[in-house]
Amino acid sequence: MQQFNFPTIILFGNGALAGLAERLRGQVRKALIVTDATLVKAGLAATVTSELQARGVDSVVFDGTHPNPIEENVEKGLQAWRENGCDALIALGGGSPMDTAKVIRLMATHTGPLAQYDDAKGGDKLINQPMPPLYAIPTTSGTGSEVGRSGVIILRATGKKTIFFHPRLIPDIAVLEPSLTAGLPPHITAATGIDAFTHCLEAYFVNSFHPLADGIAQEGIRLILKAMPAAYANGKDLEARGAMQMAAAMGATAFQKGLGMIHSLAHPLSARYNTHHGLANALLLPDALAFLESRPLDAAAKAKMARMQDLFREAGMAKATLSESCRGFFNALGVPFGLRNHKVPQADLAPLAQDAFEDTCHASNIIPVKLEDMLAVYTAAW
Repeated sequence: MQQFNFPTIILFGNGALAGLAERLRGQVRKALIVTDATLVKAGLAATVTSELQARGVDSVVFDGTHPNPIEENVEKGLQAWRENGCDALIALGGGSPMDTAKVIRLMATHTGPLAQYDDAKGGDKLINQPMPPLYAIPTTSGTGSEVGRSGVIILRATGKKTIFFHPRLIPDIAVLEPSLTAGLPPHITAATGIDAFTHCLEAYFVNSFHPLADGIAQEGIRLILKAMPAAYANGKDLEARGAMQMAAAMGATAFQKGLGMIHSLAHPLSARYNTHHGLANALLLPDALAFLESRPLDAAAKAKMARMQDLFREAGMAKATLSESCRGFFNALGVPFGLRNHKVPQADLAPLAQDAFEDTCHASNIIPVKLEDMLAVYTAAW
């Protein structure tokens, strides 16, 4: 017997934001919009508040979210929630505001400390109270957090990214309106898109039975290989932007299977150096794949890697190996390779490897990995 889970209601296309606002008419009294200062400055927060106000829904904006959210962001957001008497949350932005909003949602009805809900320590069993509604409006196409059931926060006590996981953390409605991502600069388009690519790739590689997720992961890769170059070259290409939004949601849907060593390697870069998560994935993925290609793989693992290479071949982008295909694809998107070029000292590689090995994502890697394997990839990527 197998159990399958699929995510939330998705409103997609032109008018999706207005569609959400209409659904909230008479249902929500006052929403806390969780976002960041950049999106406030860009006017996107005002766009949302205007749509809500036109339908009689009051709102207040909390813009204190860091690019890699920390525990303090949750605490201050929770304070804003309580002080303003809100009854719903709206996450506006990329994965960081969404992660922050999910954990504010958790803490709105659960007692502290936050650390006790750490998924790696069985904290999901303590998530047992009803939570307020949450609506997600992504302005990037990467994390897919709008359809995901986890939030990632750097805890004060450990300085490490910590996963909070529960099906009730999935947003009630996800709003995918391509025009909201049109202002993304090329380098953020690339970094977030590579995050979605990594989700699809690693989820497909996970050795567990979930043919629905496998199919979604493959289609997500196909969409990204076609749409990301166009979105990177022309941010106003709304067809490409829409395809990338779908691919990001598909990646997060697929990785309910799990992820792998690439994410375990990427997380410490964000925690230690505030590296953008998508860029961290990009810097490490080709060398992680090269490591896998150098290892003895069983027939199933070889077939999965061959299938990913087939998708590059179908897109006319294949190199000699899958790792080289990915490196070439990322090069064309302007990824500046080399950890040394991103303020990572060589002396930090061993501590990074320790952090990566302690990260839980590699538990579902395509093959088991050791501490020295993590160090080998960091060294190759340096």
